[in-house]
Amino acid sequence: MQSLYSGGTVGGLIVGAITRHGDRPAISDGTIQWSYRELGAAIGRFVTVFKAMGLKQGDALSILAGNRAESWAAMCAGLLMGMRYTPLHPLAAVDDQAFIIEDAEIDLLIVEGAKFGPRGRAIRARVPTLGHFLSFGPMEGVPDLIEAAAAAAPAPLVDESEAEEIGWLAYTGGTTGRSKGVMLSHRAIVTMTLLLYGDWDWPAEIRYLAATPISHAAGVTIYPVMYRGGYVRLAQGFDADAYCRVVAEEKITATFLVPTLIYALVDQPAIRARYDLSSLDMIVYGAAPMSPDRLKEAIGIFGQVFVQLYGQTEAPQCITTLRKIDHDLARPERLGSCGRPSPFVDVKLFDQDMREVPVGEPGEICVRGPLVMSGYWKRPEATEETLRGGWLHTGDVAMRDAEGYLYIVDRTKDMIISGGFNIYPREVEDALMAHAAVASAAVIGIPDDKWGEAVTAFVVLKPGAAATAEELQAHVKAQRGAPWSPKSVNFVAAIPVTGLGKIDRKVLRAPYWEGRKRGVA
Repeated sequence: MQSLYSGGTVGGLIVGAITRHGDRPAISDGTIQWSYRELGAAIGRFVTVFKAMGLKQGDALSILAGNRAESWAAMCAGLLMGMRYTPLHPLAAVDDQAFIIEDAEIDLLIVEGAKFGPRGRAIRARVPTLGHFLSFGPMEGVPDLIEAAAAAAPAPLVDESEAEEIGWLAYTGGTTGRSKGVMLSHRAIVTMTLLLYGDWDWPAEIRYLAATPISHAAGVTIYPVMYRGGYVRLAQGFDADAYCRVVAEEKITATFLVPTLIYALVDQPAIRARYDLSSLDMIVYGAAPMSPDRLKEAIGIFGQVFVQLYGQTEAPQCITTLRKIDHDLARPERLGSCGRPSPFVDVKLFDQDMREVPVGEPGEICVRGPLVMSGYWKRPEATEETLRGGWLHTGDVAMRDAEGYLYIVDRTKDMIISGGFNIYPREVEDALMAHAAVASAAVIGIPDDKWGEAVTAFVVLKPGAAATAEELQAHVKAQRGAPWSPKSVNFVAAIPVTGLGKIDRKVLRAPYWEGRKRGVA
């Protein structure tokens, strides 16, 4: 039974946006272009099809597709019906995707036939518990959801969800083992939406470009865009030339990019010069740390238009925000900050005994408030550990300055202990990327009989640039001190990243740590 204080659901947000904004342009993927009214009709048709299949409140939906308008409409339909939605990252391995489908107890999997047909069949074969299996577009032997929806009458848009039900069951990146299902209630997602709505520096006219998968950060950012009546342009992956062309042709004013993609734009001036990118008024970045020196380069090119988000799956998108005004080249030290806590989110830095650390001292970022997850799916022990003491323990270490800005040092599990010094990879990575020749860098600790762990760097040089290992070692020593200077520097063509754009340290460590026990995982 709902209480006097029930309400505040993602379904209600979707219905409200469609009702409010009617004939305004809502979403396009380059092929389909829908107004809010047309998006609502598409959602209604999917509801009709889902209900005819016997799907209902409490069932589970998952989608494996590219950035297409039908994906967003189908996901919205499921949320309206009170289903829980589990995204699948399109770049993940089949083992991980099959594990998620089985672990999340998915009742309906939808795949984009043209792109992911074979992958969908492989998942289907591995997960006998999977209920229904549909495709976007023709796929032999599999019902076509688009065809079925075209023949269906739109159902009325009625919100059947509840605030504390699971809206998204989103899985963590799994960089240290099997990923965990994070139970995000409608309450948490609506809180995120309102915080992004109120705390980010949105342009007056929102024309938002999502070039990274809408299964993750670029997707949940669509909620505040819808709430404000903005336009969403979905791009099918990131290519610098195609990206710049869409920005210029569609006068894009807001976008979300991970740092590696911003580096790609910065490092290709010939491509940028072909297009008018002056409409870009807000570039949101996050999901991985960004080098302050590379951020200076980007501000020099695009202007003071950047907004940084810091969050994690367990508290999505907006634990802290570094706003446009904070990206001030007159205060360069602040470019290394992830900002200040969002409204209605309590953030403290604790030591190992959960005592708050003083200003300038490192501590684990701990969070509480309506943004926080309800727990991990079917993992009570992990839930108890992560939410111990009534706080979400993020695993990120940061320092706070006197003005309340947080500076993330690194993940607790990534800390390198070398010669008795606690060294965080990001400190070394930022020092390396302050060198004029370095495009990107990643740092790990590897086993060493003398040092315990040796600081080891992987470096990508900028096009046409040159630097020696000795030069970079001396550069880091001068910037940070001798213990931080890498014992070895490996020049590589690219840094491995996870599907979410984070440095994949697991891949980098594997050749060195295989078969050895390690104190810090």
